[in-house]
Amino acid sequence: MPNKTAKPAAKVAPKVETKATVKPVVAAAKPPVAKTAAPKEAVKPVAKPDVAAKAPVAKAPVAKTAAVAAKPAARAEEPKKVLTQRQGFKTGEFVVYPAHGVGQILAIEEQEIAGARLELFVINFMKDKMTLRVPTAKVANVGMRKLSEPALVKRSLETLKGRARIKRTMWSRRAQEYEAKINSGDIVAIAEVVRDLFRSDSQPEQSYSERQLYEAALDRLSREIAVVQHVTETEAVKEIEGQLAKSPRRGAKAEAGADAGAESDEDGDDVAAADEAA
Repeated sequence: MPNKTAKPAAKVAPKVETKATVKPVVAAAKPPVAKTAAPKEAVKPVAKPDVAAKAPVAKAPVAKTAAVAAKPAARAEEPKKVLTQRQGFKTGEFVVYPAHGVGQILAIEEQEIAGARLELFVINFMKDKMTLRVPTAKVANVGMRKLSEPALVKRSLETLKGRARIKRTMWSRRAQEYEAKINSGDIVAIAEVVRDLFRSDSQPEQSYSERQLYEAALDRLSREIAVVQHVTETEAVKEIEGQLAKSPRRGAKAEAGADAGAESDEDGDDVAAADEAA
């Protein structure tokens, strides 16, 4: 009986040893897994410096392009050259523009019009409260000129003392001729209009259209004389009227003929049309 029980005990012992040997193998296999995880975590911090290094490199080109773009802006903001003289005219000078009379050049400026750069005279007509811009290249075409010399002003004043010359034509034609003389810019021609349309207190009153032309011519003449002689316009008008007072009176027949022509022309357009046909 004792021998039978000892054999089974010897068989159980080897089974326990096999279980004990398996457990240490499993436990020994776990540490290598932890070792492989450690290198993965170490790779991440290495990648971060690379990204951080690239960021400044990307900003540098932006700063350079901004600096390059700032250069043209700095050039554009450079102060422009102030123009003071062109075509013999300079800023601050008084000139005569045929269609508007005496004006003063305030500045000479450059403007871009229709893709082309133009130099312009900026002319101010103080009495008319108007500012005009005239291309410097068109000065000769528009007839802009300098103020008349004192000798020419004296000649225009002498013209006022002459006898009025009235053509034997209808008022419509004479009015066109007077208007053309006023807008010619010629100071002597303007003086002729003042002389021909002037009426003294002893003479018949002017018609409305005659009065308008007379005042326009008187205004142009007095403004230029005032600037040339450095006097006020009121003083210039008094000087003109003084010269007109010295002129011989018109003949009664000539005066009557002029009035009849003016009245017949102002009555209707049929008279003017008949005159044109003739």
